[in-house]
Amino acid sequence: MVRANGAVSLRELARVVQTSEVTVRRDVRALEAEGLLDRRHGGAVLPGGFTRESGFPQKSHLATAEKTAIADVAAGLVEEGEAVVVGAGTTTQELARRLARVPGLTVVTNSLLVAQALAHANRVEVVMTGGTLRGSNYALVGSGAEQSLQGLRVSRAFLSGSGLTAERGLSTSNMLSASVDRALVQAAAEVVVLADHTKLGTDTMFQTVPTDVITRLVTDEPPAHDDRAATELQALADQGVQITVAGSGHPGAAGVDGLPGRRPRRESPLPVQRRGAPQLRSAVSLPEPGDRARVADLRRR
Repeated sequence: MVRANGAVSLRELARVVQTSEVTVRRDVRALEAEGLLDRRHGGAVLPGGFTRESGFPQKSHLATAEKTAIADVAAGLVEEGEAVVVGAGTTTQELARRLARVPGLTVVTNSLLVAQALAHANRVEVVMTGGTLRGSNYALVGSGAEQSLQGLRVSRAFLSGSGLTAERGLSTSNMLSASVDRALVQAAAEVVVLADHTKLGTDTMFQTVPTDVITRLVTDEPPAHDDRAATELQALADQGVQITVAGSGHPGAAGVDGLPGRRPRRESPLPVQRRGAPQLRSAVSLPEPGDRARVADLRRR
């Protein structure tokens, strides 16, 4: 299945072979020891390390329920009449399907899949970048895409990627995609990262969004056994990222406020003022004791 699809989820493997995810996880470890595949949180991929990037068909089969829940929550962040940027990815494609119901919305994107999801939406204007088409993820990249974003300002950018860590932030395996994502970030006052738990703690080759530029993370609740993902969530929260957990009983998942009681960590709305200015560290609020307790409670559950 991994050879045919490039990637597969543990849940799907357990369903196909009619056994438990615990058993599948043990067997996947054995296959990784033989060099036949690489484990990822919630699944397995063909070997390749930092530089390997799965194509759209492979990514679309991973964590589908989680991506749907994340997209539902992220759509609640967008208000009527806003202008937003939506990057390429399977999770952002799910978000675009929900944004089709927001009247008066303007969506700037370099993704053909996002544009297709919004093509027949009433009262939603779609603005596409220029650039060269990458067939693996149906995204426009290159200097044409980056130049078309110059001078653009929107309220927020919604981005996905291949991995997310507190140390390096959001990353991807392709240099051209990373460069366009950085240009998308420059156009937005706030950056919202959409990443399911399988990407937490995963680091790939090219950094796209440093942690201190990420305003909010929308993710799903990690499984009880996934200590690394829970630890990564705590580390991201400690660095001031607002965390919203979709599809759980966590108080922050019911709305769009992330961890309750967290104060905004930026005073300036313009991304150019957030970068490289040491004095902005004073605008970062330390996590409240209650926030730590809630994340710790999330990790225990």
